[in-house]
Amino acid sequence: MNTISLADRTDARALPRKILADRAAIRFWLYAIAGLILALVVVGGATRLTESGLSITEWKPIHGIVPPLSEAEWIEEFQLYQRIPQYQELNRGMSLGEFKTIFWWEWAHRFLARAVGFAFAVPLAFFWISGRVEGWLKPRLVGLLALGGVQGGIGWWMVASGLSVRTDVSQYRLAIHLTTACVIFAATLWIARGLVTREREAPPTRHSIIVGGLIVFLSLLQIYFGGLVAGLNAGLAFNTWPLMDGSLVPGNLLVMTPAWRNFFENVMTVQFVHRCGAYLLFTVVVVHAIAAWRIAAGTRHATGALLLAGLVTVQAMLGITTLLLHVPISWALLHQAGALVVLAGAVIHARGLTGAYPAPAIAI
Repeated sequence: MNTISLADRTDARALPRKILADRAAIRFWLYAIAGLILALVVVGGATRLTESGLSITEWKPIHGIVPPLSEAEWIEEFQLYQRIPQYQELNRGMSLGEFKTIFWWEWAHRFLARAVGFAFAVPLAFFWISGRVEGWLKPRLVGLLALGGVQGGIGWWMVASGLSVRTDVSQYRLAIHLTTACVIFAATLWIARGLVTREREAPPTRHSIIVGGLIVFLSLLQIYFGGLVAGLNAGLAFNTWPLMDGSLVPGNLLVMTPAWRNFFENVMTVQFVHRCGAYLLFTVVVVHAIAAWRIAAGTRHATGALLLAGLVTVQAMLGITTLLLHVPISWALLHQAGALVVLAGAVIHARGLTGAYPAPAIAI
């Protein structure tokens, strides 16, 4: 029996109908998962901004889905919170009603994380058992599931950093937790975008794919430093723009020793690096858009590059506004959501430059 490969066909719609239907179903499922992850990150941002992340002091992956159901259980949870430094040093005298407010934020964050895991694992089992998952796709989906499990452990590792000595979580662990969530988000969209069935369009130049990947990397790096900014509450300081502490390049950027600590622990340095990362990302995206339009005006790649430049511009404006307004929760959450929208745009654009996943060999 001979086989032919459809991989070289320019129109992916030539695939058998069953494969097209299966890929479409999996693609839309993955897009839904990405939407849930975006919501999870935004709720996590609200949890951070309301200082609610330490309100649940135990990790109960299964039992923890059930909140306190009686006054006695609420009092028990409150007593556990009263043992940690955040209550003793910052919130002593907090009422039970006030505790319930921060508890519900953290509970919602953990509940949504469990919901994402459930929404991924159950459909994956269905697609797998019913034979809808192609062989090459299986390790990719299992990898996403494994990353989700690792992320749960990272989340507790982050919370644990604020339960004994500190009054908040470690900015190192917060940034890792946020970035890992965004890596999962990006990987989910990358796989989903590769399942699109449309005619492949060659990249404008041989460097376009490299630049597309660079934009994804810079977006993730910017999110990482945004996590450090959040962990240090660095957005509450130096609330002017474009000057920072009265100058474009402020002094005292390297006052800590060893010098590397400034990039993770010095409020001024961390915010300055985050600003510089924004300038760099904006510059690369705009230059990429101009080059793509000059070389391949009217193509999907050129249009995508222009849309991406627009997203980055809006995100920069959100960031500046959030800073100038001294980080109100509503603007801060818009800025955080905007970061994921930019990352999504970068991933979809970069994945489009590499073409769809290879078609399977069909027996004839």
